[in-house]
Amino acid sequence: MITGFSTIRRRFPVLGVLTIFLCIGSIQNASAADPGEQVFQNNCAGCHSVGGGALVGPDLAGVHDRRSQAWLEGFIKSSQSMINGGDPDANALYKKFNQIRMPDMSLTDGQITEVLVYIKAAGATTGTTGAQKPAKKPQKVATKEDLTRGQNLFQGKLRFENNGPTCISCHNVTNDAVIGGGVLAKELTRVFSKMGGTGVRAILGRAPFPVMEAAYKDKPLTETEIFSLVTFLQDADEQHAYHNPRDYGKGLLLSGVIGAFILFVFYSLLWLRRRKDSVNQKIYDRQVKST
Repeated sequence: MITGFSTIRRRFPVLGVLTIFLCIGSIQNASAADPGEQVFQNNCAGCHSVGGGALVGPDLAGVHDRRSQAWLEGFIKSSQSMINGGDPDANALYKKFNQIRMPDMSLTDGQITEVLVYIKAAGATTGTTGAQKPAKKPQKVATKEDLTRGQNLFQGKLRFENNGPTCISCHNVTNDAVIGGGVLAKELTRVFSKMGGTGVRAILGRAPFPVMEAAYKDKPLTETEIFSLVTFLQDADEQHAYHNPRDYGKGLLLSGVIGAFILFVFYSLLWLRRRKDSVNQKIYDRQVKST
């Protein structure tokens, strides 16, 4: 490389200098990715697209035509504050997209500006309506094996390939084949109806919620695992009317009665083998006989 530059510089001095500067500029541009795109991919792409249609949240192509810069900055900084504060547009979005709140992210003012610049530029290349969408890939048909794998992954009978935590530790699904789950996060029986396959896949593929993001950091789900979980959640949604939450009350009561009965029998046997006379009485009797 250096020899080539030296040759160019000797034969064409001006051209050689220009070539060097152009090469250096190209290397710098290649190494420095658009910071706004990086922020978007790391924080927003799990729920939003720019021109690719709605996912968990709205398609952001043309969002600058629908909302002011100040409103967008405020919503990105703390959508929850705007919803709780009664902002009509924020609450309309909240209701339209299944009352799923966009988590507040710790982005700086500079990062918010960068991501909005990126969204505006990306939206301009796709058109404000996102009309030219890429052709959909043929969808894989789910099988019974996919359903069973998703059910086992959800309740921890089958471990995730990257050792992420099981879904049931935080979530519950009303299904006769699944034990009762956690209550730390949202109940997922009807999540497929609310968000659709695209939305569920987006969240499983790139968790947008802080707790979930931390739990699966460096432990992402594989495409096969995501497909299986989506298959299970879709089936749980479709069949929820035929399933009932497991009632552990009767089982726990019966277990308690049986356990109490076993303890009663055990202590009764011990009681039968107890000493009926005191030790002191036996010593006294021996002393009386010796005299």
